[in-house]
Amino acid sequence: QVQLVESGGGLVQAGESLKLSCAASGSIFSIDVMGWYRQAPGEQRDLVASVTSDGSTNYADSVKGRFTISRDNAKNTVYLQMNSLKAEDAGVYYCYARIIRQRNGPQFKYWGQGTRVTVSS
Repeated sequence: QVQLVESGGGLVQAGESLKLSCAASGSIFSIDVMGWYRQAPGEQRDLVASVTSDGSTNYADSVKGRFTISRDNAKNTVYLQMNSLKAEDAGVYYCYARIIRQRNGPQFKYWGQGTRVTVSS
């Protein structure tokens, strides 16, 4: 069993900051990529940012320079620091992780339950 538990969502004013966290737990051998997707009402789920186990990062163009993704491999936790938030950043943020549960086993993508970010202008 693997669980991803997110925290840190909430309501903020435009221009303010928010930090999301996501901790993976359970039967885990290793974690490759961790990251965040965002889903606005009526829209598809889009990738916001991702980070590999060696720290390589990738960002959606819309958040470059404002969001920072990081991870603590010892804690199996990924973070998303969101600065200068805009109304268009609002939505439900879903954490994901590509996890291998045993040595030489297959890699699967797991999802968190989502945390809502609301930005008022």
